[in-house]
Amino acid sequence: MLEDRTTAAPSATAWPAAYPRGYAVVDVETTGLARDDRIISAAVYRLDARGEVEDHWYTLVNPQRDPGPVWIHGLTSAVLRDAPLFPDVAEEFAARLDGRVLVAHNAVFDWQMIAREYARARREAPVRQRLCTIALSKELRLPLPNHKLESLAAHYGVVQQRAHHALDDARVLAEAFRPSLVAAAAGGVRLPLHECRPLTEWSDRPVPRIGQQAGHGSYRPNSWRPARKRPACPYPNPGRYEAGKRLKQGMRVAFSGDTSVERDLLEDRATEAGLHVATSLSRLTSLLVTNDPDSGTSKVVKARQYGTPVVDEAAFGQLLGDVEAADAAP
Repeated sequence: MLEDRTTAAPSATAWPAAYPRGYAVVDVETTGLARDDRIISAAVYRLDARGEVEDHWYTLVNPQRDPGPVWIHGLTSAVLRDAPLFPDVAEEFAARLDGRVLVAHNAVFDWQMIAREYARARREAPVRQRLCTIALSKELRLPLPNHKLESLAAHYGVVQQRAHHALDDARVLAEAFRPSLVAAAAGGVRLPLHECRPLTEWSDRPVPRIGQQAGHGSYRPNSWRPARKRPACPYPNPGRYEAGKRLKQGMRVAFSGDTSVERDLLEDRATEAGLHVATSLSRLTSLLVTNDPDSGTSKVVKARQYGTPVVDEAAFGQLLGDVEAADAAP
């Protein structure tokens, strides 16, 4: 049972009316950090509008493949062999998320993993907004030495019992989120809520199944998206995109945040249209594509600094349908 850490809660009249009506504090353990990795366990603590715990839920998930970094999560192939498949738990998982803000530590990762699992199951997760506790701790200016979960837990005196176990990580995060929510409400802090868009397209690559030798599986300690070497753009950069005009082959395009179409597919479309897909944003970037222009990511911040044009995914999709050919070589 979670300890009551909300003794300083503001009165009913002081609680911000714009705050969400419920939260789903989530943690998932996975076979790795890449786009084709799978969820192997998931936990949800449901909280009401003021952070009071309603219930919690936990499940193992059979990924039908190599379990990845067992030395981190402790879930072996033998443990997962008889666990339910994700489609078998998708309805119950969705019921825990429905109508609530998804709360997680590094929430974009948990959301992307969940969205991909639902896309594979040909369903959509009923999540419309997410809140990252890292972003919230920054908004509250908590004096943390770093942004690890254990540091946030230590700040609030929360004791972790089983690190990298989804249920205990979700419990710890719920205990740390509750006083953070109360502090935000007391200070009138705007919660860092971000839109969640379900995936509408999906493709998977063959991966090692349970029982196959795969070394460390697809686990990549430094990135949760696999590196993809794209061919060099054959066209010179014609400069920045101008509103109301067409994109032109050679323009440098960067992406930031969630996309409805799986990011790799969207980048492939841009490359096929003759655009240069950039992994970072600089003064040479022609256009930034983001569905969340107020997110405060490094790319969004740089776009503001450099005056780089910004469009959302829907507008970019329309622009891709009519890309102007590069000027002919003299």
